[in-house]
Amino acid sequence: MSRAARGRLAPPVASPPALPGAETVAGLYDRSLDVLAALRRRGQAEVEGQPLRRYSITRAAVMVGRTPTAIREAEKDGRLAAVERMVNGRRVGYTLYEVNAMRDMFGTRPWREPGDPPAIIAVQNFKGGVGKSTVSVHLAQYLAARGYRVCLIDCDSQGSSTSMFGVIPDLDVQEDETLYPFIRNAEMSSLAYAVKPTLWDGLYLVPANLRLYSAEYELAARVARSEPTLLNRIAEGIASIVDHFDVVILDPPPALGTISLSVMRAANALLVPIPPTIVDFTSTTSFFAMLHETMGVLAERGYPVDLRWIRMLITRADEGKSIQREITGLMRTVFGDTMLRTVLKDSAEIDNASARMMTVYDLDGPVTSRETYNRCLTQLNGVNGEVETLIRLTWPSQAARLRAEGVL
Repeated sequence: MSRAARGRLAPPVASPPALPGAETVAGLYDRSLDVLAALRRRGQAEVEGQPLRRYSITRAAVMVGRTPTAIREAEKDGRLAAVERMVNGRRVGYTLYEVNAMRDMFGTRPWREPGDPPAIIAVQNFKGGVGKSTVSVHLAQYLAARGYRVCLIDCDSQGSSTSMFGVIPDLDVQEDETLYPFIRNAEMSSLAYAVKPTLWDGLYLVPANLRLYSAEYELAARVARSEPTLLNRIAEGIASIVDHFDVVILDPPPALGTISLSVMRAANALLVPIPPTIVDFTSTTSFFAMLHETMGVLAERGYPVDLRWIRMLITRADEGKSIQREITGLMRTVFGDTMLRTVLKDSAEIDNASARMMTVYDLDGPVTSRETYNRCLTQLNGVNGEVETLIRLTWPSQAARLRAEGVL
């Protein structure tokens, strides 16, 4: 056979394309971090040079529970520091710090009394994409604006709640600033090292980053080696700081792992976000089955889960889809009073705020339209107001007042 014939019969075999390897993944990770850093710079540039969010005297009076006249008189007689004024003599408005100073002076802070148990709320579902971090951060900011002392503990290695404070978990947060050292080291007695102030007066954050992913496996291995007391570590960490707070909000991973078990052991209330879709309804049904089994196992081992209340919150709802309206009705029939009345609908305002590594409460005004912004605020305030009432109902000092107000 001639050389030419052999060439036609046996063409050269092309080399197979290179498969993605570790270098490819590392490159994707580095480029993703660059994008996040750019988004953060864009968000910072939009607010750079602007003062902290300020409230008009009318709004401040509502927040404090006094009249504008009472505030003006307190400023005149020196009980309150005079607020900064513009060239035309008008007040520039009050920061949350100044509003809280008014609350202190007038005695209207809503802090729990020494005999009231702290509210330790786990915002939990074992499925991702349900709006867990969005709910956690907006609830924390709402309660801080109401004057409560709040700590949000990000227990998820993805750090979604952390990023909504304008912090990039894998760039701005070190391992020793997270839960990780406390979970690993039984000799550590306080979580105070990880508690960081935020721009919201009275709101503190324990941030998270990818190192918590390692803690998940380390904790599981040690628990399997007959060290079940480690499931108490998050509860112990909260106990070490809780005297300084009224509410602690926990944002755990969207999975049933040892950190999630530790969160459930620490919590005394459970808020379950659930979008009105069949997939999410099915997943949440499985979540309750696993939760029931897990609570039973923990109780048998001497680690009971003591929840004062459980509520489900419909999130990411699209009112234009008839099937979602149908599923919402189904959930209200099935779950009854454990459902919050307010529905948190899908909103472009939340998406736009998230793109800036912010929340809707961080915004001074609408990014989309005034109508969309106001509708979103109404829903967020409705959800968070219902949760605030549940919190107050667990406090003996507040329950009687709620009865007097006709809430009960």
